[in-house]
Amino acid sequence: MIEFRDVSQQYQAGKPIIRHLSLTVSQGEFVVLIGPSGCGKTTLLKMMNGLIKPDSGEIRIKGKELKAWDPITLKRNIGYVIQQVGLFPHLTIEKNIAYALDIQKVSETVKRERARELIKLVGLEEDYLPKYPKELSGGQKQRVGIARALAADPEIILMDEPLGAVDQINRGGLQDEIIRIYQTLNKTIVFVTHDIEEAIKLGTKIVVMNQGEIMEMGSRDAIVFHSKSHFADDFIGNKGFLSYLNIVKIAQVVCPFNGNSSEKKISLWVSADDPLIVGIRICLENGVNQIGVRDGAGQVVGAFDLGCLSRLKF
Repeated sequence: MIEFRDVSQQYQAGKPIIRHLSLTVSQGEFVVLIGPSGCGKTTLLKMMNGLIKPDSGEIRIKGKELKAWDPITLKRNIGYVIQQVGLFPHLTIEKNIAYALDIQKVSETVKRERARELIKLVGLEEDYLPKYPKELSGGQKQRVGIARALAADPEIILMDEPLGAVDQINRGGLQDEIIRIYQTLNKTIVFVTHDIEEAIKLGTKIVVMNQGEIMEMGSRDAIVFHSKSHFADDFIGNKGFLSYLNIVKIAQVVCPFNGNSSEKKISLWVSADDPLIVGIRICLENGVNQIGVRDGAGQVVGAFDLGCLSRLKF
């Protein structure tokens, strides 16, 4: 879907920002770019959108070299979401969402229907459509920005720290919405963040960058437990492991009750949808070796103890 072949880019002063970088983003992947400020994450994203041209190397989108794309056609295939959102203050939310369709001369009926569909998809009600951006909170504006990026039904969505200005409480909810949208629409997403927990939570592939180079790349499990890069180990560190425990569900490690216990003897219970950290905390706080696990319907599905963690497939 997106391919970088030995791409390099320098600032005007001659300082390299991207160094001989090669990367493939396959169709349907959720790729998260993470690394310290100035490592080249946003530059890489802008290259994908044709906003910055590389000094050397080749970028291909859907098998076609980037410079061979018509700029307007390229932008129709790529949705772009930024931290500042960039909603037009003089347009209603409906018109903001439908802006890309307006440029394409789509009928008013289709634009209205698409706006209604997308406002629900991002977790807002239709009564937001006649409002103006100044009437929305930061989190609501960011949801509208995501809806606008989806309006023309692009195959690729680029997100440049879209939740960086959102408070921590709303941030978690928006992350869940982005995951739901990704799973519902099966888009290819490239997401830039400096937040380790956000990267661990969202990415099907995580790319750790430093000084314009890829230091480590792989799945959540590979990055947290099998990193071969000292830089990635130091950068992800314990926070990556704690994030992992806060994201992976107990359902993945449920064990049968052992020979010395049964569900009748269990007084402490968790949900299969709770994260691992909840089960670990309850065991440690109460000085017990085992707690029970129920599903969403309240049915007993098994037990959880620290030994169950060996069921994780790293």
